[in-house]
Amino acid sequence: MKKLLILSVLVWGTFLSVDARLTLTLDTCRQMALSNNKQLRIAEAKIKLARYQRREAFSAYLPHIDIAGGYLYNSRKISLLDKELQQSLPQIGTVLSQQISSVAANNPELAQYIALLGEIDISSLLNNAGETIVDALSLDTRNIFVGGLSLSQPLYTGGKIRAYNQIARHNEELAESQYNTAAQDIVYRVEVLYWQVISLSYKKELATSYLQLLDTLHRDIEIMHDEGVATHSDVLSVAVRVNEAQVELSRVLDGLCLAKMVLAQVCGMDLDTQYSLIDETAEIETAYRDQRFPIDMNDVFAHRSEIQSLIQVEQIYRNRQRIVMAEMLPSIALSGNYIISNPNIYNGFEKKFKGAFNIGIVLRVPILHWGENLYKYRAAKIDTYISHLTIDDAKDEIRLQVRQATFKIDESRKRLDMCRKNMESANQNLLNAHIGFEEGVIATSNLLEAQTAWVKARTELINAHIDTRMCETYLNKALGLTTYCITTRYPK
Repeated sequence: MKKLLILSVLVWGTFLSVDARLTLTLDTCRQMALSNNKQLRIAEAKIKLARYQRREAFSAYLPHIDIAGGYLYNSRKISLLDKELQQSLPQIGTVLSQQISSVAANNPELAQYIALLGEIDISSLLNNAGETIVDALSLDTRNIFVGGLSLSQPLYTGGKIRAYNQIARHNEELAESQYNTAAQDIVYRVEVLYWQVISLSYKKELATSYLQLLDTLHRDIEIMHDEGVATHSDVLSVAVRVNEAQVELSRVLDGLCLAKMVLAQVCGMDLDTQYSLIDETAEIETAYRDQRFPIDMNDVFAHRSEIQSLIQVEQIYRNRQRIVMAEMLPSIALSGNYIISNPNIYNGFEKKFKGAFNIGIVLRVPILHWGENLYKYRAAKIDTYISHLTIDDAKDEIRLQVRQATFKIDESRKRLDMCRKNMESANQNLLNAHIGFEEGVIATSNLLEAQTAWVKARTELINAHIDTRMCETYLNKALGLTTYCITTRYPK
Protein backbone atom coordinates (compact mmCIF):
# COMPACT_ATOMS: atom_id res chain seq x y z
CA MET A 1 0.00 0.00 0.00
CA LYS A 2 2.88 2.35 0.87
CA LYS A 3 4.57 1.59 -2.45
CA LEU A 4 1.35 2.33 -4.32
CA LEU A 5 1.02 5.66 -2.51
CA ILE A 6 4.61 6.63 -3.33
CA LEU A 7 4.08 5.64 -6.98
CA SER A 8 0.93 7.77 -7.16
CA VAL A 9 2.76 10.77 -5.70
CA LEU A 10 5.59 10.34 -8.22
CA VAL A 11 3.16 10.08 -11.14
CA TRP A 12 1.21 13.13 -9.95
CA GLY A 13 4.44 15.05 -9.54
CA THR A 14 5.44 14.08 -13.07
CA PHE A 15 2.16 15.44 -14.43
CA LEU A 16 2.65 18.66 -12.50
CA SER A 17 6.16 19.09 -13.84
CA VAL A 18 4.98 18.40 -17.40
CA ASP A 19 2.17 20.91 -16.96
CA ALA A 20 4.63 23.46 -15.58
CA ARG A 21 6.82 23.04 -18.68
CA LEU A 22 3.89 23.15 -21.09
CA THR A 23 4.85 24.90 -24.32
CA LEU A 24 2.18 25.70 -26.88
CA THR A 25 2.31 26.65 -30.53
CA LEU A 26 -0.26 28.73 -32.38
CA ASP A 27 -1.66 25.65 -34.11
CA THR A 28 -1.91 23.81 -30.78
CA CYS A 29 -3.86 26.71 -29.29
CA ARG A 30 -6.23 26.64 -32.27
CA GLN A 31 -6.87 22.91 -31.92
CA MET A 32 -7.38 23.14 -28.16
CA ALA A 33 -9.84 26.01 -28.54
CA LEU A 34 -11.77 24.17 -31.26
CA SER A 35 -11.90 21.00 -29.14
CA ASN A 36 -13.05 22.65 -25.93
CA ASN A 37 -15.41 25.40 -27.06
CA LYS A 38 -18.96 24.73 -25.87
CA GLN A 39 -20.61 26.82 -28.59
CA LEU A 40 -18.80 24.70 -31.15
CA ARG A 41 -20.15 21.55 -29.49
CA ILE A 42 -23.65 23.00 -29.78
CA ALA A 43 -22.98 23.63 -33.48
CA GLU A 44 -21.84 20.01 -33.86
CA ALA A 45 -25.06 18.81 -32.21
CA LYS A 46 -27.08 20.96 -34.63
CA ILE A 47 -25.31 19.27 -37.54
CA LYS A 48 -26.30 15.84 -36.22
CA LEU A 49 -29.86 17.11 -35.72
CA ALA A 50 -30.00 18.39 -39.32
CA ARG A 51 -28.75 15.04 -40.64
CA TYR A 52 -31.44 13.14 -38.77
CA GLN A 53 -34.03 15.57 -40.15
CA ARG A 54 -32.72 15.00 -43.68
CA ARG A 55 -33.12 11.24 -43.29
CA GLU A 56 -36.59 11.81 -41.87
CA ALA A 57 -37.55 13.89 -44.91
CA PHE A 58 -36.29 11.16 -47.28
CA SER A 59 -38.63 8.64 -45.65
CA ALA A 60 -41.59 10.53 -47.16
CA TYR A 61 -40.65 9.02 -50.56
CA LEU A 62 -41.17 5.49 -49.20
CA PRO A 63 -44.46 3.68 -48.46
CA HIS A 64 -45.70 3.92 -44.90
CA ILE A 65 -46.97 0.70 -43.33
CA ASP A 66 -48.90 0.74 -40.06
CA ILE A 67 -50.55 -1.93 -37.96
CA ALA A 68 -53.32 -1.27 -35.46
CA GLY A 69 -55.48 -3.34 -33.18
CA GLY A 70 -58.22 -2.83 -30.64
CA TYR A 71 -60.70 -4.41 -28.28
CA LEU A 72 -64.18 -3.14 -27.44
CA TYR A 73 -66.60 -4.37 -24.81
CA ASN A 74 -70.34 -3.62 -25.21
CA SER A 75 -72.76 -4.10 -22.33
CA ARG A 76 -75.63 -5.33 -24.56
CA LYS A 77 -76.14 -7.42 -27.67
CA ILE A 78 -77.44 -6.03 -30.94
CA SER A 79 -80.73 -7.46 -32.31
CA LEU A 80 -82.25 -6.78 -35.72
CA LEU A 81 -85.77 -7.68 -34.41
CA ASP A 82 -87.94 -5.72 -32.05
CA LYS A 83 -89.09 -7.17 -28.72
CA GLU A 84 -92.52 -8.31 -30.03
CA LEU A 85 -90.93 -10.37 -32.81
CA GLN A 86 -88.36 -11.78 -30.41
CA GLN A 87 -91.23 -13.04 -28.21
CA SER A 88 -93.65 -14.14 -30.97
CA LEU A 89 -91.33 -16.04 -33.33
CA PRO A 90 -90.42 -18.79 -30.79
CA GLN A 91 -94.21 -19.33 -30.29
CA ILE A 92 -95.18 -19.33 -33.95
CA GLY A 93 -95.68 -23.15 -34.02
CA THR A 94 -97.99 -23.13 -30.99
CA VAL A 95 -100.07 -20.26 -32.38
CA LEU A 96 -100.35 -21.97 -35.78
CA SER A 97 -101.47 -25.27 -34.18
CA GLN A 98 -104.18 -23.46 -32.28
CA GLN A 99 -105.40 -21.77 -35.44
CA ILE A 100 -105.44 -25.12 -37.32
CA SER A 101 -107.50 -26.71 -34.54
CA SER A 102 -109.93 -23.81 -34.70
CA VAL A 103 -110.26 -24.20 -38.48
CA ALA A 104 -110.88 -27.97 -38.09
CA ALA A 105 -113.60 -27.34 -35.57
CA ASN A 106 -115.38 -24.86 -37.79
CA ASN A 107 -114.90 -26.88 -41.01
CA PRO A 108 -115.66 -30.62 -40.52
CA GLU A 109 -114.92 -31.39 -44.18
CA LEU A 110 -111.30 -30.34 -43.59
CA ALA A 111 -110.95 -32.30 -40.38
CA GLN A 112 -109.69 -35.49 -42.08
CA TYR A 113 -106.96 -33.57 -43.86
CA ILE A 114 -106.01 -31.73 -40.74
CA ALA A 115 -105.98 -35.05 -38.88
CA LEU A 116 -103.28 -36.23 -41.29
CA LEU A 117 -101.18 -33.22 -40.31
CA GLY A 118 -101.64 -34.10 -36.64
CA GLU A 119 -99.15 -36.92 -37.06
CA ILE A 120 -96.48 -34.23 -37.68
CA ASP A 121 -95.30 -32.07 -34.75
CA ILE A 122 -95.69 -28.79 -36.62
CA SER A 123 -95.76 -26.79 -33.42
CA SER A 124 -92.31 -27.88 -32.28
CA LEU A 125 -90.80 -27.51 -35.74
CA LEU A 126 -92.06 -23.97 -36.22
CA ASN A 127 -91.22 -22.97 -32.66
CA ASN A 128 -87.64 -24.19 -33.16
CA ALA A 129 -87.44 -22.40 -36.52
CA GLY A 130 -88.68 -19.17 -34.97
CA GLU A 131 -86.23 -19.45 -32.11
CA THR A 132 -83.42 -20.08 -34.61
CA ILE A 133 -84.36 -16.93 -36.53
CA VAL A 134 -84.37 -14.88 -33.33
CA ASP A 135 -80.93 -16.21 -32.39
CA ALA A 136 -79.59 -15.61 -35.89
CA LEU A 137 -80.74 -11.99 -35.88
CA SER A 138 -79.38 -11.36 -32.38
CA LEU A 139 -75.73 -10.32 -32.83
CA ASP A 140 -73.34 -10.99 -29.95
CA THR A 141 -71.19 -7.83 -30.17
CA ARG A 142 -70.30 -7.59 -26.53
CA ASN A 143 -66.64 -8.57 -27.18
CA ILE A 144 -65.21 -7.13 -30.38
CA PHE A 145 -61.61 -7.62 -31.56
CA VAL A 146 -60.38 -5.56 -34.51
CA GLY A 147 -56.99 -5.44 -36.27
CA GLY A 148 -55.72 -3.77 -39.39
CA LEU A 149 -52.68 -3.38 -41.62
CA SER A 150 -52.55 -0.21 -43.73
CA LEU A 151 -50.20 0.96 -46.49
CA SER A 152 -50.01 4.43 -48.00
CA GLN A 153 -47.77 5.55 -50.85
CA PRO A 154 -47.82 9.10 -52.25
CA LEU A 155 -47.77 9.07 -56.04
CA TYR A 156 -47.87 12.78 -56.83
CA THR A 157 -47.85 15.70 -54.38
CA GLY A 158 -47.01 18.60 -56.65
CA GLY A 159 -43.30 18.45 -55.77
CA LYS A 160 -43.88 18.95 -52.05
CA ILE A 161 -41.88 15.93 -50.90
CA ARG A 162 -38.93 16.83 -53.10
CA ALA A 163 -39.02 20.40 -51.77
CA TYR A 164 -39.02 19.13 -48.17
CA ASN A 165 -35.98 16.98 -48.95
CA GLN A 166 -34.22 19.96 -50.50
CA ILE A 167 -34.97 22.03 -47.40
CA ALA A 168 -33.59 19.29 -45.16
CA ARG A 169 -30.41 19.10 -47.24
CA HIS A 170 -29.97 22.87 -47.19
CA ASN A 171 -30.60 22.88 -43.43
CA GLU A 172 -27.76 20.41 -43.00
CA GLU A 173 -25.43 22.51 -45.15
CA LEU A 174 -26.54 25.60 -43.23
CA ALA A 175 -25.64 23.92 -39.93
CA GLU A 176 -22.22 23.01 -41.34
CA SER A 177 -21.55 26.54 -42.61
CA GLN A 178 -22.65 27.96 -39.24
CA TYR A 179 -20.18 25.60 -37.58
CA ASN A 180 -17.47 26.87 -39.93
CA THR A 181 -18.38 30.46 -39.06
CA ALA A 182 -18.15 29.72 -35.34
CA ALA A 183 -14.85 27.90 -35.83
CA GLN A 184 -13.51 30.79 -37.90
CA ASP A 185 -14.40 33.26 -35.15
CA ILE A 186 -12.72 31.06 -32.54
CA VAL A 187 -9.55 30.71 -34.62
CA TYR A 188 -9.44 34.46 -35.18
CA ARG A 189 -9.91 35.15 -31.47
CA VAL A 190 -7.20 32.65 -30.53
CA GLU A 191 -4.74 34.22 -32.97
CA VAL A 192 -5.48 37.71 -31.64
CA LEU A 193 -4.99 36.59 -28.03
CA TYR A 194 -1.88 34.62 -28.98
CA TRP A 195 -0.15 37.61 -30.55
CA GLN A 196 -1.23 39.83 -27.67
CA VAL A 197 0.55 37.46 -25.29
CA ILE A 198 3.62 37.45 -27.56
CA SER A 199 3.58 41.25 -27.66
CA LEU A 200 3.42 41.51 -23.88
CA SER A 201 6.15 38.88 -23.53
CA TYR A 202 8.48 40.91 -25.77
CA LYS A 203 7.61 44.04 -23.82
CA LYS A 204 8.30 42.21 -20.56
CA GLU A 205 11.77 41.28 -21.81
CA LEU A 206 12.28 44.85 -22.98
CA ALA A 207 11.13 46.29 -19.65
CA THR A 208 13.31 43.82 -17.74
CA SER A 209 16.36 44.64 -19.85
CA TYR A 210 15.71 48.36 -19.53
CA LEU A 211 15.36 48.05 -15.76
CA GLN A 212 18.61 46.10 -15.55
CA LEU A 213 20.30 48.75 -17.67
CA LEU A 214 19.03 51.50 -15.40
CA ASP A 215 20.06 49.56 -12.28
CA THR A 216 23.57 49.30 -13.68
CA LEU A 217 23.57 52.98 -14.55
CA HIS A 218 22.23 53.85 -11.10
CA ARG A 219 25.07 51.97 -9.41
CA ASP A 220 27.63 53.64 -11.70
CA ILE A 221 26.18 57.09 -11.01
CA GLU A 222 26.27 56.46 -7.25
CA ILE A 223 29.95 55.45 -7.54
CA MET A 224 30.64 58.54 -9.62
CA HIS A 225 28.76 60.66 -7.08
CA ASP A 226 30.86 59.23 -4.27
CA GLU A 227 33.96 60.10 -6.26
CA GLY A 228 32.66 63.62 -6.89
CA VAL A 229 32.31 63.17 -10.64
CA ALA A 230 28.47 63.16 -10.77
CA THR A 231 26.02 65.42 -9.00
CA HIS A 232 23.25 64.46 -6.61
CA SER A 233 20.78 65.63 -9.24
CA ASP A 234 22.14 63.02 -11.63
CA VAL A 235 21.60 60.32 -8.99
CA LEU A 236 18.00 61.43 -8.42
CA SER A 237 17.27 61.57 -12.15
CA VAL A 238 18.44 58.01 -12.63
CA ALA A 239 16.53 56.88 -9.50
CA VAL A 240 13.32 58.39 -10.91
CA ARG A 241 13.84 56.52 -14.17
CA VAL A 242 14.44 53.29 -12.22
CA ASN A 243 11.12 53.75 -10.38
CA GLU A 244 9.33 54.46 -13.64
CA ALA A 245 10.85 51.33 -15.19
CA GLN A 246 9.76 49.23 -12.20
CA VAL A 247 6.19 50.54 -12.52
CA GLU A 248 6.20 49.83 -16.25
CA LEU A 249 7.53 46.31 -15.69
CA SER A 250 4.85 45.65 -13.07
CA ARG A 251 2.16 46.90 -15.46
CA VAL A 252 3.45 44.69 -18.28
CA LEU A 253 3.64 41.63 -15.98
CA ASP A 254 0.05 42.16 -14.83
CA GLY A 255 -1.12 42.56 -18.41
CA LEU A 256 0.78 39.43 -19.47
CA CYS A 257 -0.74 37.41 -16.62
CA LEU A 258 -4.28 38.49 -17.54
CA ALA A 259 -3.69 37.88 -21.27
CA LYS A 260 -2.44 34.36 -20.56
CA MET A 261 -5.45 33.68 -18.36
CA VAL A 262 -7.81 34.74 -21.15
CA LEU A 263 -5.95 32.60 -23.70
CA ALA A 264 -6.02 29.64 -21.31
CA GLN A 265 -9.76 30.05 -20.83
CA VAL A 266 -10.39 30.17 -24.60
CA CYS A 267 -8.21 27.07 -25.08
CA GLY A 268 -10.13 25.17 -22.41
CA MET A 269 -7.31 25.08 -19.87
CA ASP A 270 -7.45 25.89 -16.18
CA LEU A 271 -6.86 29.58 -15.50
CA ASP A 272 -3.92 28.77 -13.23
CA THR A 273 -2.18 26.60 -15.82
CA GLN A 274 1.47 27.55 -16.20
CA TYR A 275 2.46 27.48 -19.86
CA SER A 276 4.61 29.28 -22.37
CA LEU A 277 4.25 30.03 -26.06
CA ILE A 278 6.90 28.90 -28.48
CA ASP A 279 7.10 32.33 -30.11
CA GLU A 280 7.90 33.99 -26.79
CA THR A 281 11.50 32.78 -27.04
CA ALA A 282 11.81 33.27 -30.82
CA GLU A 283 13.48 36.30 -32.34
CA ILE A 284 10.88 38.93 -33.15
CA GLU A 285 10.64 39.12 -36.90
CA THR A 286 7.90 39.35 -39.48
CA ALA A 287 8.59 38.26 -43.02
CA TYR A 288 6.41 39.65 -45.73
CA ARG A 289 4.12 37.04 -47.11
CA ASP A 290 3.26 36.67 -50.75
CA GLN A 291 0.78 39.20 -51.98
CA ARG A 292 -2.66 37.84 -52.84
CA PHE A 293 -3.50 40.55 -55.29
CA PRO A 294 -5.44 40.95 -57.42
CA ILE A 295 -8.06 39.31 -55.19
CA ASP A 296 -10.80 37.29 -56.88
CA MET A 297 -13.92 38.15 -54.90
CA ASN A 298 -15.72 35.06 -56.20
CA ASP A 299 -13.10 32.93 -54.45
CA VAL A 300 -13.54 35.03 -51.32
CA PHE A 301 -17.30 34.53 -51.38
CA ALA A 302 -16.78 30.80 -51.87
CA HIS A 303 -14.55 30.66 -48.76
CA ARG A 304 -16.66 32.90 -46.53
CA SER A 305 -18.98 30.66 -44.54
CA GLU A 306 -21.33 33.58 -43.83
CA ILE A 307 -22.13 33.83 -47.55
CA GLN A 308 -22.60 30.08 -47.75
CA SER A 309 -25.05 30.25 -44.84
CA LEU A 310 -27.04 33.01 -46.53
CA ILE A 311 -27.10 31.05 -49.81
CA GLN A 312 -28.52 28.04 -47.97
CA VAL A 313 -31.16 30.27 -46.35
CA GLU A 314 -32.14 31.59 -49.77
CA GLN A 315 -32.47 28.04 -51.11
CA ILE A 316 -34.63 27.12 -48.13
CA TYR A 317 -36.98 30.02 -48.89
CA ARG A 318 -37.13 28.99 -52.57
CA ASN A 319 -38.16 25.48 -51.61
CA ARG A 320 -40.76 26.83 -49.19
CA GLN A 321 -42.10 28.74 -52.16
CA ARG A 322 -42.37 25.44 -54.06
CA ILE A 323 -44.17 23.84 -51.10
CA VAL A 324 -46.79 26.61 -51.10
CA MET A 325 -47.18 26.15 -54.86
CA ALA A 326 -47.69 22.41 -54.31
CA GLU A 327 -50.63 23.22 -52.00
CA MET A 328 -52.46 24.60 -55.03
CA LEU A 329 -51.88 21.48 -57.14
CA PRO A 330 -53.71 18.11 -57.01
CA SER A 331 -52.21 15.25 -55.07
CA ILE A 332 -52.56 11.51 -55.66
CA ALA A 333 -51.87 8.71 -53.18
CA LEU A 334 -52.18 4.93 -53.20
CA SER A 335 -53.93 3.36 -50.22
CA GLY A 336 -54.15 -0.30 -49.22
CA ASN A 337 -55.64 -1.90 -46.10
CA TYR A 338 -56.19 -5.34 -44.63
CA ILE A 339 -58.80 -5.47 -41.83
CA ILE A 340 -59.49 -8.42 -39.55
CA SER A 341 -62.20 -8.68 -36.89
CA ASN A 342 -63.89 -11.02 -34.44
CA PRO A 343 -66.87 -11.34 -34.78
CA ASN A 344 -66.61 -10.85 -38.53
CA ILE A 345 -69.30 -9.62 -40.92
CA TYR A 346 -68.41 -12.02 -43.70
CA ASN A 347 -70.41 -14.97 -42.39
CA GLY A 348 -73.28 -13.63 -40.30
CA PHE A 349 -71.17 -12.17 -37.49
CA GLU A 350 -69.36 -15.42 -37.00
CA LYS A 351 -67.22 -15.43 -33.85
CA LYS A 352 -63.97 -16.15 -35.67
CA PHE A 353 -61.11 -13.99 -36.93
CA LYS A 354 -61.58 -13.24 -40.61
CA GLY A 355 -60.45 -10.37 -42.75
CA ALA A 356 -60.30 -8.80 -46.19
CA PHE A 357 -58.13 -6.29 -48.02
CA ASN A 358 -58.91 -3.23 -50.10
CA ILE A 359 -56.87 -1.06 -52.46
CA GLY A 360 -57.73 2.44 -53.62
CA ILE A 361 -56.48 5.67 -55.13
CA VAL A 362 -57.03 8.93 -53.26
CA LEU A 363 -57.20 12.16 -55.28
CA ARG A 364 -57.23 15.58 -53.65
CA VAL A 365 -57.91 18.68 -55.73
CA PRO A 366 -58.09 22.11 -54.02
CA ILE A 367 -61.00 24.09 -55.46
CA LEU A 368 -61.71 27.25 -53.48
CA HIS A 369 -59.75 28.67 -50.54
CA TRP A 370 -60.48 32.36 -51.14
CA GLY A 371 -56.91 33.14 -52.20
CA GLU A 372 -55.28 31.76 -49.03
CA ASN A 373 -52.63 29.72 -50.85
CA LEU A 374 -52.06 32.50 -53.39
CA TYR A 375 -51.26 34.98 -50.63
CA LYS A 376 -48.96 32.43 -49.00
CA TYR A 377 -47.13 31.99 -52.29
CA ARG A 378 -46.67 35.73 -52.73
CA ALA A 379 -45.38 36.03 -49.14
CA ALA A 380 -42.93 33.20 -49.81
CA LYS A 381 -41.68 35.04 -52.92
CA ILE A 382 -41.09 38.15 -50.80
CA ASP A 383 -39.08 36.09 -48.29
CA THR A 384 -36.95 34.74 -51.14
CA TYR A 385 -36.41 38.24 -52.50
CA ILE A 386 -35.37 39.52 -49.05
CA SER A 387 -32.88 36.67 -48.63
CA HIS A 388 -31.39 37.49 -52.04
CA LEU A 389 -30.96 41.14 -51.07
CA THR A 390 -29.37 40.03 -47.79
CA ILE A 391 -26.75 38.08 -49.75
CA ASP A 392 -25.98 41.11 -51.92
CA ASP A 393 -25.65 43.31 -48.83
CA ALA A 394 -23.34 40.79 -47.14
CA LYS A 395 -21.17 40.64 -50.27
CA ASP A 396 -20.84 44.42 -50.26
CA GLU A 397 -19.84 44.29 -46.60
CA ILE A 398 -17.23 41.61 -47.32
CA ARG A 399 -15.81 43.65 -50.21
CA LEU A 400 -15.39 46.54 -47.78
CA GLN A 401 -13.75 44.27 -45.19
CA VAL A 402 -11.27 42.93 -47.76
CA ARG A 403 -10.47 46.44 -48.96
CA GLN A 404 -9.93 47.63 -45.39
CA ALA A 405 -7.80 44.58 -44.57
CA THR A 406 -5.55 45.09 -47.59
CA PHE A 407 -5.21 48.79 -46.79
CA LYS A 408 -4.34 48.05 -43.14
CA ILE A 409 -1.76 45.42 -44.01
CA ASP A 410 -0.07 47.76 -46.50
CA GLU A 411 -0.06 50.50 -43.90
CA SER A 412 1.33 48.16 -41.20
CA ARG A 413 4.14 46.98 -43.48
CA LYS A 414 5.13 50.58 -44.26
CA ARG A 415 5.09 51.36 -40.56
CA LEU A 416 7.22 48.28 -39.87
CA ASP A 417 9.84 49.45 -42.39
CA MET A 418 9.97 52.87 -40.74
CA CYS A 419 10.20 51.34 -37.25
CA ARG A 420 13.13 49.18 -38.38
CA LYS A 421 14.96 52.25 -39.62
CA ASN A 422 14.16 54.10 -36.39
CA MET A 423 15.48 51.13 -34.43
CA GLU A 424 18.77 51.23 -36.32
CA SER A 425 19.10 54.95 -35.59
CA ALA A 426 18.21 54.43 -31.93
CA ASN A 427 20.82 51.66 -31.60
CA GLN A 428 23.51 53.89 -33.09
CA ASN A 429 22.42 56.83 -30.96
CA LEU A 430 22.50 54.73 -27.78
CA LEU A 431 25.92 53.37 -28.67
CA ASN A 432 27.28 56.90 -29.20
CA ALA A 433 25.70 58.06 -25.94
CA HIS A 434 27.31 55.23 -23.97
CA ILE A 435 30.71 55.98 -25.49
CA GLY A 436 30.33 59.69 -24.82
CA PHE A 437 29.16 59.07 -21.23
CA GLU A 438 32.07 56.77 -20.52
CA GLU A 439 34.45 59.39 -21.90
CA GLY A 440 32.76 62.12 -19.86
CA VAL A 441 31.65 64.27 -22.81
CA ILE A 442 27.94 63.40 -22.50
CA ALA A 443 25.79 64.33 -19.52
CA THR A 444 23.67 61.82 -17.65
CA SER A 445 20.48 63.44 -18.93
CA ASN A 446 21.61 62.92 -22.52
CA LEU A 447 22.32 59.24 -21.84
CA LEU A 448 18.90 58.84 -20.24
CA GLU A 449 17.27 60.49 -23.25
CA ALA A 450 19.13 58.12 -25.59
CA GLN A 451 18.01 55.13 -23.53
CA THR A 452 14.43 56.40 -23.49
CA ALA A 453 14.51 56.92 -27.24
CA TRP A 454 15.88 53.40 -27.70
CA VAL A 455 13.12 51.90 -25.50
CA LYS A 456 10.48 53.86 -27.39
CA ALA A 457 11.88 52.73 -30.75
CA ARG A 458 12.03 49.12 -29.55
CA THR A 459 8.46 49.31 -28.25
CA GLU A 460 7.21 50.75 -31.53
CA LEU A 461 9.06 48.03 -33.43
CA ILE A 462 7.40 45.35 -31.30
CA ASN A 463 4.01 46.98 -31.84
CA ALA A 464 4.67 47.19 -35.60
CA HIS A 465 5.59 43.49 -35.79
CA ILE A 466 2.53 42.44 -33.80
CA ASP A 467 0.29 44.83 -35.71
CA THR A 468 1.50 43.32 -38.99
CA ARG A 469 0.73 39.84 -37.67
CA MET A 470 -2.72 40.99 -36.55
CA CYS A 471 -3.41 42.62 -39.91
CA GLU A 472 -2.46 39.41 -41.69
CA THR A 473 -4.76 37.50 -39.36
CA TYR A 474 -7.58 39.93 -40.10
CA LEU A 475 -6.89 39.65 -43.84
CA ASN A 476 -7.07 35.86 -43.60
CA LYS A 477 -10.40 36.16 -41.83
CA ALA A 478 -11.69 38.62 -44.43
CA LEU A 479 -10.61 36.25 -47.22
CA GLY A 480 -12.17 33.28 -45.42
CA LEU A 481 -8.87 31.41 -45.17
CA THR A 482 -9.22 30.52 -41.47
CA THR A 483 -12.38 28.46 -41.93
CA TYR A 484 -12.27 25.07 -40.20
CA CYS A 485 -13.98 22.69 -42.63
CA ILE A 486 -16.63 20.55 -40.94
CA THR A 487 -16.57 17.87 -43.66
CA THR A 488 -13.17 16.71 -42.40
CA ARG A 489 -14.73 15.82 -39.08
CA TYR A 490 -18.20 14.61 -40.07
CA PRO A 491 -18.09 12.86 -43.46
CA LYS A 492 -21.47 12.53 -45.09
